Amino acid sequence: MIIEGVKRLSVGLLCVLAAACGSPTPPAATPEPKPNVLLITIDTLRADRVGAYGYRAARTPALDALAAEGARFDRAYATAPITLTSHASIMTGRYPPGHGARHNGMRIDLAVPTLAEAFTRAGAATGAFVAAFPLDRRFGLIKGFQTYGDTMPRDESGHQANERAGRLVVDEALAWLDAHRQQRFFLWVHLFEPHAPYGNPDDPAQARRPVSDRYDDEVAEADAQAGRVIRAVRATGAPTLIVAAADHGEAFGEHGEVSHSLFAYDTTLRVPLMVAGARVQPGRTVDEPVSLVDVAPTIVNLAGLGTFDSDGQMLPLKAPRDARALYGETFAPLLDFGWAPLRTVRMDGWKYIAAPKPELYDLKNDPGETRNVASAEPARASDLARRVDAISPATLASSGTTTDPGVRARLQALGYLSGRATASGARPDPKDRRELAAKMAEITSGELHGAALERGLRDILRLDPGNPQANLRLGYVLMNGGNCHDALPRFAAAIDAQLPGTDALLGRAGCEIALKHPDAARAALERALALEPDNAVAGANLGLLLSDTARPAEAIPYLQRALTRDPDLHQARFGLAIALARAGRRDDAAREAAELLRRLPADAPQRDEVQRLLASLR
Repeated sequence: MIIEGVKRLSVGLLCVLAAACGSPTPPAATPEPKPNVLLITIDTLRADRVGAYGYRAARTPALDALAAEGARFDRAYATAPITLTSHASIMTGRYPPGHGARHNGMRIDLAVPTLAEAFTRAGAATGAFVAAFPLDRRFGLIKGFQTYGDTMPRDESGHQANERAGRLVVDEALAWLDAHRQQRFFLWVHLFEPHAPYGNPDDPAQARRPVSDRYDDEVAEADAQAGRVIRAVRATGAPTLIVAAADHGEAFGEHGEVSHSLFAYDTTLRVPLMVAGARVQPGRTVDEPVSLVDVAPTIVNLAGLGTFDSDGQMLPLKAPRDARALYGETFAPLLDFGWAPLRTVRMDGWKYIAAPKPELYDLKNDPGETRNVASAEPARASDLARRVDAISPATLASSGTTTDPGVRARLQALGYLSGRATASGARPDPKDRRELAAKMAEITSGELHGAALERGLRDILRLDPGNPQANLRLGYVLMNGGNCHDALPRFAAAIDAQLPGTDALLGRAGCEIALKHPDAARAALERALALEPDNAVAGANLGLLLSDTARPAEAIPYLQRALTRDPDLHQARFGLAIALARAGRRDDAAREAAELLRRLPADAPQRDEVQRLLASLR
């Protein structure tokens, strides 16, 4: 009996063991690897010029495929129609009042957390590669990036460009990716192609083509470069979250605007936004309004980095969110022209624009913002006006000047910053100055040349005789045409209007030299250096002038200092070699000439002249 009882117990115990063996405890699930992140931003890209957004003539296969593979946001909006301001919102998740870069040339508040910092803290490799000067590292977006590729190419004389081709940006990004493919990474690639001028307006054949067609060509090129980096990232085999967006749109005459930055209509605030990878549901279209401030918290969430302190929210990738107000602005009218800024808020299908003449639009029935109903909806307008004021006043805590006066000339070359000093008192509504602004945008877009450019500038000066930027540009047009006699008063007008930077003084100096007034030229250059002591171009020109007026010993320190600040200023190095030779320092002159040959490209046309100088010194 005992044995039998034991047998029964053993059988029972075996049954228990068998049950345990038949249903083993499942092993702990292996957590999915946290994805890499690729962020692509395309400057000045309208949503309605992308195939995924319904544009039948589009040549955007890379973006279209990305939209099909993930989520497309049909109503995504920039925080400002301005390159630096909008990118700062993408990288910080803050509206412009929160990050401080209210216009190009204004540094972000370095106390504000950035997306790149979050990845660096998590041990990821972080690299950024940008295509235009408004995103130069000096403006703060380098914060958190271990690598920041922002070096612009130089022309044959050594002058640095203000933008570079997307092909060069992607080449640099792919080299970085190849070196970091074994690490977790956050990679940001910025493309500038759709920004004006479109194509090469200097080419008569291209200039005859419609602006809209040339813009589409640039969009197609940006898409091709985006496709290159997307394919390379996917070839690593690691899971990757890919986000593609524009920083703002572009106007082709809508609301009387040409280009972007002056107005706050959806022509320039609506942007394409696509998110794919990291378990994002393919083929999802989101109609809910979202903001570019939502990009940073979404990336941080999907990348498994925890939370992110921002004004934005997680994008509605799975379910709708509660309605909220979305803010946008442009302080360009204030900082460029001294006009009133524009601040906007959209909520529940309505959009309010705070201006001297307020605007309210029923976006459900008037998406083109053609019927201002502010007077018909006073209560709604008043409520939205309070919401705008709660986010930002119409004034700035600081003067709004750029961090570096020398920055302004490079931004002006890209169509930003007229340099008009802001006046006090009541400010004009930008709507009442749209003709003048459109003419200025036509000039800065690079679309006009020769006689047409001169006519356009004179038209502006008839409307606004004291406009310093128009006077400056007309001065250079006249000087380049050999008419320095008429150019000098234009440079003087720009100088008298206290146009920031030294371009007007440099133009004046150039004309004084052409008119054989070396003392007046020297005075202009010395004044330029007093304004900007680190201006390599002003210093080099003063050195060249001194050398050519039989003062080579005085010239040498100016040329040397210019090269210390900018070693690839080739004209300054050639001038230094000549000044050294004139001062009897032939060995030093030969060393500088040899160094210049080393730095010049192999096909540079100046090489023959430098070699002749070197031969004469040996």
